[in-house]
Amino acid sequence: MKSAYTSTPAAIDPRRAFKQPDAVATGRMALWGVAGLAAAAISACGGNDDSAAEQAALVAQGQQIFRFDTFGDETQWTDTLRMHEVISTAVDPATALSVGLKVDADALPAAVVTGIKDGSVDLKSPETTVALLKLDAVLGLKGTVVTISGKDTLTRVGVTCALCHSTVDDSFAPGIGKRLDGWANRDLDVGAVIALSPALSASAKAVYNSWGRGKYDPRFNLDGKNGPQVIPPAYGLAGINRITATGDGDDVSYWNRYVGVTQMGGHGSFSEPRTGVNVVNGNDDLITAKLPALRAYQLSIAAPPPPSGSFDPIAAERGRLVFSGSGKCATCHSGPQFTDANVRLHSVSEAVSEPEPGGAPSYASRSATKQYRTAPLQGLWQHAPYFHNGTAPTLEAVIGIYDTRQSLGLTAAQMADLAQYLKSL
Repeated sequence: MKSAYTSTPAAIDPRRAFKQPDAVATGRMALWGVAGLAAAAISACGGNDDSAAEQAALVAQGQQIFRFDTFGDETQWTDTLRMHEVISTAVDPATALSVGLKVDADALPAAVVTGIKDGSVDLKSPETTVALLKLDAVLGLKGTVVTISGKDTLTRVGVTCALCHSTVDDSFAPGIGKRLDGWANRDLDVGAVIALSPALSASAKAVYNSWGRGKYDPRFNLDGKNGPQVIPPAYGLAGINRITATGDGDDVSYWNRYVGVTQMGGHGSFSEPRTGVNVVNGNDDLITAKLPALRAYQLSIAAPPPPSGSFDPIAAERGRLVFSGSGKCATCHSGPQFTDANVRLHSVSEAVSEPEPGGAPSYASRSATKQYRTAPLQGLWQHAPYFHNGTAPTLEAVIGIYDTRQSLGLTAAQMADLAQYLKSL
């Protein structure tokens, strides 16, 4: 058995600015509400469509799995990494928030809300973190809290999909608010969280601490090469078969199994002959039966429309013409999902995102396909920095890199308009 850790995340705040979108985004808003409108129509007709009801139930089940299911990975995070020990003794809510962990405001009882507001809840005490875990209020962390000698004690802890692929809208306070499932948590310093483990060597901790916010290397624990990638969003996946940067697998369930087993440490198995990865955790399978529901929920999460006032609609319309014309973007960013990933992948020589920063090896070279997919663009405004490795901090930087590497000869005005269009998607 190979364990996943044998050797060893402008002036307008988009999360709080959901108002009526500008004209260019109106169509996107309509698409965003299709699922809800369909559900309302079914209800209005009497709700007798059994298949629709079954699908709705599957999506609801998938939401619970996405948010709260660890697939038994406490074996890794508790028994091996001993994260429950460090959380109980050294991770207070202020520290947790500082490394990008998020708190679900809807899970907080009124007394806790009041206590946070008036200061009677101590945000500098690890005991408060344990209390939040008992409430299932920390996104992506699932704790088992029992009373021992009259004191709540964290005995086991695991992680869920929501750790990296959910954030909050900051409606209560920075890092505390309503859940935004599917949004990449680009505040999260996953490596710093892992490096808190008392079970890791100093050299392993140095690697994890090198990743930084919003980045994670999903292959380091398997191939020993350090090249962190940006955490991708888990929304807008419907209709897209190749959902990873390198297009490994033909369905989101492939990557769910990969992450669930090899990264989270969940009980089950994952095998990929193309990379030589063969991981089996535990003597049971706590993942396979849950994949259909998890997939259904992920595919139901639409990409968020851009916040009102976040782009210039007139410039965006001009940028749309650049996108399909002299910018040559539509050559690959085609179709309703703005990607040709279902049809083809691209060689490393076609990618403008390499070489990797810091002298890291090509990420594609570490993958099953040895190629890259064209990234879909819906919700692009939400998940800077860009490219698989985060080497472009802004959309303007993305355009500049393409213009230089592909000798497009765009004018400054064309590049500015194109940026506005991309922000409108």
